[in-house]
Amino acid sequence: MKKLRIFLVSIGFRPPVSSILSPPLGIMHLAAYLRSRFDADIRLINQKERNISADEIVFRMKEFNADVVGISVITPSSYLLPYISHQIRKVLPGSLIVAGGPHVSAFGAAVLQNTALDAAVPGEGEIVFERIIQNYFDGSGLENVPGIFRRDGDMIIANSGEVPLIEDLDSLPVPAYDLIDLPFYWKETRFFLNSGSRYASLFSSRGCPYKCFYCHRIFGKQFRYQSAERIVSEIKYLKKKYNINDIEFLDDVFNLYRPRMIDFCEKLPRQVPGIKIALPNGVRTDILKFEDIDALAEAGLYYCSFALESGSPRIQKLIGKELDISKFKKNVDYAAKKRIFTNGFTMLGFPSETGSDIQMTIDAACNSLLHLCSFFTATPFANTVMYEMAKSRCPERLARLRYDNMEYGDVFINLSDVPDEELFRYQREAWRRFYLKPSRIMRIIRDYPNPLMIPFYVPILLKRLTRGLFRKSF
Repeated sequence: MKKLRIFLVSIGFRPPVSSILSPPLGIMHLAAYLRSRFDADIRLINQKERNISADEIVFRMKEFNADVVGISVITPSSYLLPYISHQIRKVLPGSLIVAGGPHVSAFGAAVLQNTALDAAVPGEGEIVFERIIQNYFDGSGLENVPGIFRRDGDMIIANSGEVPLIEDLDSLPVPAYDLIDLPFYWKETRFFLNSGSRYASLFSSRGCPYKCFYCHRIFGKQFRYQSAERIVSEIKYLKKKYNINDIEFLDDVFNLYRPRMIDFCEKLPRQVPGIKIALPNGVRTDILKFEDIDALAEAGLYYCSFALESGSPRIQKLIGKELDISKFKKNVDYAAKKRIFTNGFTMLGFPSETGSDIQMTIDAACNSLLHLCSFFTATPFANTVMYEMAKSRCPERLARLRYDNMEYGDVFINLSDVPDEELFRYQREAWRRFYLKPSRIMRIIRDYPNPLMIPFYVPILLKRLTRGLFRKSF
């Protein structure tokens, strides 16, 4: 096989308000894996990095003369996919064009409709993308690549089988940090705060055994993880190459396997002292022990998100998360008292949710010591139990839902049993009651990792404090 030119892009624009930017770990992992398997020259673009136009992306692909184009896409950015793929096909008619990412996992074969894609990959991409490239260029075709969606003339075909998963995550190469401008990210917004740190992002585990009905489990149900030794080794490498002093873990459930977490907490300060830790995606709060929080704090944890979702036991059972709400509060409060900056996630407007259920969520968040909390609108994505429930209960509302360039705080759908105007009122109450509490304001100012950044988030807060004030319905 000739030396390949592979161009990987994560598409989507960054909005001017509440814009968050982190390195595109998905395509960075993919780039590192592919160059360990092929003789290849690889380029990488994160469209959000500088909000470059779709035409500029296509121009760079043409200039590079790409043999293979991989497009990572989330659902709010999927409206860009038809235009970009058709433009690529015009300028690179012989290239292999493949899409992957959460949008493919959600919408399946429909992703190929109205596009010029050759194939789309749901779930985990490394092994299957390697097979797609190998089969395409040796002439054996894509019909034997399991689990993918592909085009065969005018037909769209879903191949049988499941996309293979990587069992040993320690075998993966370090993400391709050399293909991005890492210092650029240090100047940008991170998870609603910027600590002014020289940071890198890691994804040290994949898969989740829980059964939350709003999730389509991109990495499957089987929990797989890198060892503590491997994580620390990668941090050593990043420290030496980029002089980082901060690590953010983007794992879905970093604390699921407790022995690994404790081992990591013991090894990191000894082997790479002075590294701070952030867990912006959150942890499974009710399985934490106080000694776990102590160990994380001693290892350098300064920021952690805690996903409550709902304060109603009935809704917890409905959504399949079944979180122990009392343990959630105890662990959040303990972490906050340790001066870990705590951030909460909740959702309002679940199917069948009543005003009483919503009020329990607001009470649970506001009565906790969380520093920050978001009160998102519960949003159904295709290929989830929540989506099917919404389709059964209120198909007319689902038909009006638009994901294009969506921000999670600005979704307009109401799946609950309360009227739209009442849901807006509950959301305004939640934001106001939570953030206008004097003791919370004082703790935010005291514990914020970079207090100078606080004024930059006033517009975001004002926007949410007035949620739905001039809108009566979705």
